[in-house]
Amino acid sequence: MASASMAWRNLLSLAQKRFFNTAVTLPTASSSFTAEHLIKTCGLPLQPALSVSKKFQIDENNLQNSQAVVGFLKSHHFKDAHIAKMIQKCPAVLRCKVEDNLEPKFDFLIKNGFEGQLLPQLLMSDPRILVCKLDTRIKPCLELLKPFLGSNENIIVVLKRASWLFTYSFKSCVQPNIDFLVKEGLPLDKLAKLLMSYPRTILIKHDRMVSAANYLRNLGLEPQAPMFIHAYRVMVQLSEPTWKKKIEAWKNVGWSEGEILGTFKRFPFLLSCSEEKIVCMMDFFVNTVKLGHQTITANPSIFKYSFDKRIYPRYNVLKVLESKKLIRDRKTATFLKISEEKFMENYITKYEDKVPGLLEIYGSIRKTKGL
Repeated sequence: MASASMAWRNLLSLAQKRFFNTAVTLPTASSSFTAEHLIKTCGLPLQPALSVSKKFQIDENNLQNSQAVVGFLKSHHFKDAHIAKMIQKCPAVLRCKVEDNLEPKFDFLIKNGFEGQLLPQLLMSDPRILVCKLDTRIKPCLELLKPFLGSNENIIVVLKRASWLFTYSFKSCVQPNIDFLVKEGLPLDKLAKLLMSYPRTILIKHDRMVSAANYLRNLGLEPQAPMFIHAYRVMVQLSEPTWKKKIEAWKNVGWSEGEILGTFKRFPFLLSCSEEKIVCMMDFFVNTVKLGHQTITANPSIFKYSFDKRIYPRYNVLKVLESKKLIRDRKTATFLKISEEKFMENYITKYEDKVPGLLEIYGSIRKTKGL
């Protein structure tokens, strides 16, 4: 046994020299033992185990706790891959006390709808949940979300997407923002949609949230409006200098400020476009496709599509069909906006017998342009 253990540690030492810069101080015997334990007990691959062992140590004389944690996770149907991923992300989980820490949290989460594979999925997404306090982090999170989201299914949607919500102080950070939006008149179904679609937007500084809501009101966009949460999301994700740069970028391609803000109210994604995309797409629509300015401003959704994957391939199909005199009086904006299913049905399948290889032309252009 002693010789086998020595051989193992020699292997670890060799691997450490290969994987890490030799200028760095070589790991201690304690870190070598930790790596060995992480590999054998927790299922981590060699390199991640070595990496974790540089910043996290396991006491060689007190293995019972980490072994109990692994056993507890397995008893709740966590697979080896689940456990390895969790420990790699948050090795401090191995220091949790099963009876005092893990059991109450698991009981609470299971009671609130995290059953079956939902529990491993949640905890793998952010295992720091298990080192958060149950009474001051986890419970307030669920208790605050449930009245707005209504069902465990909706809560699961949010927490699977943003499990890090458990790690924030709800009373000092999240609750004031939610209370403000409710007070401003945001309908509960819109708040639920905001939480499920853009959960990070409720974590911004309160002053910034108030400023964004006031700006949108001044534009005439009330919290009850269908586009409010989308416009709000765009605003809070952009710094003030970036917001101004986006406005200037649209002005530089011929839009007035009134057109920009008016379009933003009904299509907030307009100000999410990069400056490069704004310039390139406008150049293509104006100089190649020959769309008029009014047509472009009336159809802002064309800017949400990928040039490589949608705009350019469809435009080339349009040109082929026009050259064969198969379509006339085209409405290019509509041509670009219809669903892929409708596009295939109305312009590829419909004319493929008259234009042999049309599907291949469409597919090859999309592939060449980056698909």
